[in-house]
Order: sequence, then C-alpha cells, then structure tokens
Amino acid sequence: MPEHDTGDYAAFCAVEHQLGILFRRAQALSARMRSKVHPELEPGAYGLLSSIDRNAPIRPSDLAACLGVGKATISRQVKVLEELGLVGREPDPLDRRAHRLVLTPQGRQLLDRVRTARQQQLYSLLSSWPTEDVWLLARMLERFNALTERSLLAEPAPGQEHAEPDQARISPG
Repeated sequence: MPEHDTGDYAAFCAVEHQLGILFRRAQALSARMRSKVHPELEPGAYGLLSSIDRNAPIRPSDLAACLGVGKATISRQVKVLEELGLVGREPDPLDRRAHRLVLTPQGRQLLDRVRTARQQQLYSLLSSWPTEDVWLLARMLERFNALTERSLLAEPAPGQEHAEPDQARISPG
C-alpha cells in the first residue's frame, strides 16, 4: 500500500471498486443492447462508429491514434464494419494512396438508433435523480475521462504516435 493517509487511500480503493462494477455492468448492458441492434457488432463498434462520426472523414491510422489502439486493431474492426455496410472509404484528396473513413447511410442510421437507445436507457436509470445530480455526474465523468485521455496520450499504444484528443464536452447545467 502506498504511503498515504489510510482514509484517503480508502477513498481511492472505493473508486477503484465502483469503477470495476461500472465497467462490468456497462459491458453487460452494451452487449445486451448491441445484440438487439445488430447481432454481428463487436463490443467496441459503437465507440468506433461514434469516433468516425465525430472525426469524419478520417484516415484509419489517425483513428487508431485518436483511440489509442494499434493500426491492426482498427483495421480488423473497420473491416467488419465495412462488411456490415456501416462504414465506407473515400479517397484522401491529399494523398491518392490513402483513404478516409466515413459512415454510410446505414451506419448513420444504426449509430442514431444505438445512441437513442443508450440515451433512453440512461434516462430510465437516472430519471429519479435530481437534474443537478445528473449534471454533477456528467461533469465528474468528464473530468475523469480527461485524466484517462491524458494518460493514454502520454503512453500511446505500441507503434502509435501521440494522438489528438477525442473528447466530448459537457454543457454546463
């Protein structure tokens, strides 16, 4: 155990425990929702489609750097999305050898459907909370995501250069 005040350290242990629960439950909820939307979607497909949507058109190598994963991982995941008709490629006007990724109309429709379902699920879960608590949760998650993003950017995936942040901002409540 690091040399910290035991009360302070207990708080960090509680956060670690709660994050573990959150991540496991989020994976289970995502898997359930994913299977309803499209049975062939991989676990990271929603995040990948969202990132392509936010950054399109984007080169696969830039997408890999943005997400902090290897190029081979992105290539494999994008191939599945292309085979499902959710992502397309367009020539890069700056480099005829390269291509950029964009959502297809089917990909846009699926992303919108999944996003709406996720938002409805969150609303169902959090609707009993006061709105200011929901905003507080959003701001705290934003702060935590910024910390983890900086950590990922400081130590990119093997074979990756430092990436530009891929961050959504929370509007003040």
